[in-house]
Amino acid sequence: MKCVVEFYRTRQADDAHAVVGRETIDAGDLAIAIEMAHLLSQTLDMPQQPDAIAITDLSGAALFSGIIDADVTTGERPRS
Repeated sequence: MKCVVEFYRTRQADDAHAVVGRETIDAGDLAIAIEMAHLLSQTLDMPQQPDAIAITDLSGAALFSGIIDADVTTGERPRS
């Protein structure tokens, strides 16, 4: 299944979202797409480290969105 992953930063003061990266991936299912998105969030060269992701199908229908757990992926605290 092909899907689009958007990586973004969220400003806590007003919940504003800024997209810092976007990739199209080919994953076997949603669980694999989520895993790939977490890995890409750590390896892609983006202007800022993303703190959340959104996954859509190619037509734009939302499949998943959520925060990136920095404690699990990098051992760091989430940034604001």
